[in-house]
Amino acid sequence: MPAREPLLTSAFVRLSLADLAWFTAAGVAILALPLYVTGPVGSDKAGAGLAFGAFAVSALALRPVAGHLTDRWGRAPLMVGGGLLAVVCFALTAHASTLLVVVALRLLLGVAEAAFFVAALAALADLAPESRRGEALSYNSLGLYLGITLGPPLGELLIRLTGFGGAWYAAAGLALGAAVVAGSIGETRPEGRPAGAPRPIAWFHRPAVPPSLGFLASVVAMGGFLAYAALHAGELGMTNVSLPLLVYGSVVVVGRVAFARLVDRVPALPLAVAALVTIAAGLLLAVLVPTPVALVGGAVLLGAGVTFSTPAFFSAVFATATPDERGAASATASIALDLGLGIGPMVLGLVAEAGGTSRAFGVAAGVALAGAAWTWSLREPRAATS
Repeated sequence: MPAREPLLTSAFVRLSLADLAWFTAAGVAILALPLYVTGPVGSDKAGAGLAFGAFAVSALALRPVAGHLTDRWGRAPLMVGGGLLAVVCFALTAHASTLLVVVALRLLLGVAEAAFFVAALAALADLAPESRRGEALSYNSLGLYLGITLGPPLGELLIRLTGFGGAWYAAAGLALGAAVVAGSIGETRPEGRPAGAPRPIAWFHRPAVPPSLGFLASVVAMGGFLAYAALHAGELGMTNVSLPLLVYGSVVVVGRVAFARLVDRVPALPLAVAALVTIAAGLLLAVLVPTPVALVGGAVLLGAGVTFSTPAFFSAVFATATPDERGAASATASIALDLGLGIGPMVLGLVAEAGGTSRAFGVAAGVALAGAAWTWSLREPRAATS
């Protein structure tokens, strides 16, 4: 049996650590921002929502630009530049005294996020052996989950100990760490077309659009659960309303580690279909059996589905791209992530307002099943070559 290509190289580990630092900084901001806007800044909940959403608007709008520049200039400039821009944004937020300034800094932070995240995804595809790409995506995604999990309690602790200034400066320090560690990796872009060489502008990678639509369905369903699981738990009389989310997150983290190698042993699209069906089953269980036990059981099923959905879809997306198309491919897939986590909960929120959280979960399950049918209709992508 031939030796497996190495995956856990120094560069791969450093990229994963950079991602962990980046998303921990984001987690600190998730906790600190609404409290900061409604506290020292003196705005209201609507202002907090505006500041939170401004980040997503600029990040979504600029992902195609970041993808093109990642393919033209290389991965390192955008990761380092995005990280350093985030340092400035977080540090200046500590001194922002009006909502207008906070929103402007959040818009600028969206630019930084678009650059860093798109380039980091392309670098991950560069560093991962083709035969272990799904495994690489599973391991690397832990940085996102752990960062978003650890960041909020860290932010809460820092606010209690040092005030908001300490929390924002800590986020800036984490972003600086992400930039420094990412910079230490060097350029991962494979040799071929020289960096900066003229090339047609590709804002989207068209072959990546079909699997990205399936991915969008999975993110809409996941986003609906994340947004309304606590409310649904409260409606069922649960005293610990965060338990379903804790169970969901734990299943994903454990599953990504335990089953990382499985993603490369099963064709990507059939695995994605099975993941979407499992996600739908979890949501339907919570809808059809309105009890706390069923909600927790639904969280387990949904977590199991999400364990495989993201690595499977990203494997399918990157299989359509040559090395100098990976930036555009990662931008295309990450746009689905933005839309699913941004617009998805908003639309499902209208459903929940009209018919309750159970109906919102039911619609989310329908979206997942529609995504499974769409993905089933696709052909397994062939590995692209330079």
